[in-house]
Amino acid sequence: MKTAISFVIRYVPRPILQTISPMVMKTLSLLNRGNDVECPVCKSQYKKFLPYGRIARENALCPSCLALERHRLMWLFLQERTNFFTGKLKVLHVAPEHCFIERFEALPNLDYITADIESPLAKVKMDVHSVPFPDNSFDVVFCNHVLEHVDDDILACSEFNRVLKPGGWGILQSPVYPLERTLEDKTINDPAEREKLFGQRDHVRKFGKDYAERLRKSGLQIEENLFVKELPAEKVKRFALAPDEVIFVCKKGI
Repeated sequence: MKTAISFVIRYVPRPILQTISPMVMKTLSLLNRGNDVECPVCKSQYKKFLPYGRIARENALCPSCLALERHRLMWLFLQERTNFFTGKLKVLHVAPEHCFIERFEALPNLDYITADIESPLAKVKMDVHSVPFPDNSFDVVFCNHVLEHVDDDILACSEFNRVLKPGGWGILQSPVYPLERTLEDKTINDPAEREKLFGQRDHVRKFGKDYAERLRKSGLQIEENLFVKELPAEKVKRFALAPDEVIFVCKKGI
């Protein structure tokens, strides 16, 4: 199972994965029913979650809604630390995750817009380097596991800062590695070399511990939030959360 999942993630294009994954997962969901872990996003319960990743992580992927550890943590954070589910908010969701789309679209308090340059799940075709919305348009922006793919992450974040309303906020997750500084070399175009240096064929940088500092160059205010550390240990285990996951919360800069 681990080997098969790692191969598929590595070589099958993301738009195809986004289209076929829900159908495949329905079967795996039925085979894995139990009561040891629970997904807070879809409320499904299992013996354990499925492995996921290029180097497969155990107990990671919910086969029902496709939520990973970071999605489950984000859902809990939105519930417990924000007015996302109750406030009247206009939301821009870049590269929307399958586990969130229908649930966010169903919230009557949201004006919810999904956007991406290639995802078949998004309704607006958009390049993050030039966001096609006026200044001060959105209360909330989500952009998760995108900035490691784009040519200019600082420009993209500058665009998010521009379209956020005063007082607006967002969540900007990316894989962050135990490097002192972000590794980036824009002369490297070979997919195999990119995978070797940056961890994935379509990554153009490998973010280090300076991730928050780097994104602040865009004008955004960035908070490194350790919400997961505030949760009871039994909840972290029950929801199979990554115990050291940082949530990078942004706010519109002045």
